[in-house]
Amino acid sequence: MLRTTLIAGMAAFLLATPLHAQRRDSLRLSIEDAVTRVLRESDEAKVAMAQVEVSEAQVTTARAAGLPQMRLASAYSQVLRNARATIVGQSIFGQNFNYSGNINVSQVLFQGGRVFAGSRAAGDVRRASTLNRAEVEATLAVDVQRAYLNAQLAKELLAIQQRNIELASERLALVERLEGAGRASRFDVLRSRVERTNLEPQLLMARNAVELAEIEVRRVLNIPVDQEIVLTSQLDSAGLQAKRQMAVADSGNDPVRAAERAALSTLNARREGVRVARADFLPTISTFFQTGYTALPSNNGFPTVWGRSEFAFCPPDSAPTRVCQNNGWFADRNFGVNVSWALFDGLRTKGNVDLAQAQTKLAQLQLDQERERVGVERARSWAEFRRAEAAFEAQRQNVGQAEEAFKIAALRFERGLSTQLEVSDAQLLLLTARTNAARATTEFYLSTADLARARGLPIPLPPTHTTSR
Repeated sequence: MLRTTLIAGMAAFLLATPLHAQRRDSLRLSIEDAVTRVLRESDEAKVAMAQVEVSEAQVTTARAAGLPQMRLASAYSQVLRNARATIVGQSIFGQNFNYSGNINVSQVLFQGGRVFAGSRAAGDVRRASTLNRAEVEATLAVDVQRAYLNAQLAKELLAIQQRNIELASERLALVERLEGAGRASRFDVLRSRVERTNLEPQLLMARNAVELAEIEVRRVLNIPVDQEIVLTSQLDSAGLQAKRQMAVADSGNDPVRAAERAALSTLNARREGVRVARADFLPTISTFFQTGYTALPSNNGFPTVWGRSEFAFCPPDSAPTRVCQNNGWFADRNFGVNVSWALFDGLRTKGNVDLAQAQTKLAQLQLDQERERVGVERARSWAEFRRAEAAFEAQRQNVGQAEEAFKIAALRFERGLSTQLEVSDAQLLLLTARTNAARATTEFYLSTADLARARGLPIPLPPTHTTSR
């Protein structure tokens, strides 16, 4: 007996351990966690952030063209044969070894406005990328809430279908008891069985809808398909009116959407691009200063002393006027101004200007399209919001009335005062009322969130309560 008990206990422990591990590995998500996760880990958010980083790098590159440039250059060369030294004399051009090190500082003084226009264009591009990121984040916030709440709605509809099956099973059992008592016919029993069986496909469809909705949540949040998730937030219909007031507040003065401002910033960047292209028609003026040291030793070897030029370093029997050096480092400094003007470049500048003007025209058309799209989107969001609000208000009291009607019909049938058809009709009305109420609640909030996004307002989080389903 003791051995049997120990074996049973070990088996129970082994069976419970995987279930506990599975439960521990489940990812619990509130709707706030889902919104935070999608803004941090979704591919769309990462792409938008990368675009901002690219534009910030472009700003740095554009501004660098107007700042002083400092470069260090060093060189070593060895002459094998020099034509000039052969022609005019070895002492002047016949330096076989050459070491040099220089620092060159240059500054552009005038480029036809290219630097300032390029910096402004890069700033406009960065602004457009930042606004596009805000638009993407607003869209993601609504999309993840839609996926999350649709998954919870699918679970609620599944519970409604399960309750519908339970009611049909209870009525079938009642009819079978009535048949045994001689108060119901065989036809009534068959009718109840057929009605219950006809409800099973809807239950299977509801279960499949839950699975598909959770797959959509995993897709939006970049969660592995085999990862178990538990959605812990359930929509609270009692707090929806407060969210409604936030979405419809000051409806006559909508802020400019981030998408419109991004398109306008892109247009401004294209206009600055025209100025950058036209700058090639004007000259470029720059100044430079170079300082360094040069060594021309007579033998191969790195110089290690500062240069001096004296007669004492000349070989014996040299002319008294000859000056020789000690193979050291001599200072080498110069400055100057450069002026460059392309008088003819094969119409390259004209082509660049035409291209920039065409891109500006295209950006203007895209801005007009964006404004039109935003206007249509706002109108559609308002229409959907009004429809969802009306449906929500209409369904608020309907479920209670349908439940009361079903209870009365069931009681009348049990006492023989009504037919089974009346009970079936009342149950169908109850199922429809519960389904419509659940859908109306979810659609009302989602239309509120989408209206806030379409108007350019902050996306609200729904009123929720914690659920274990």
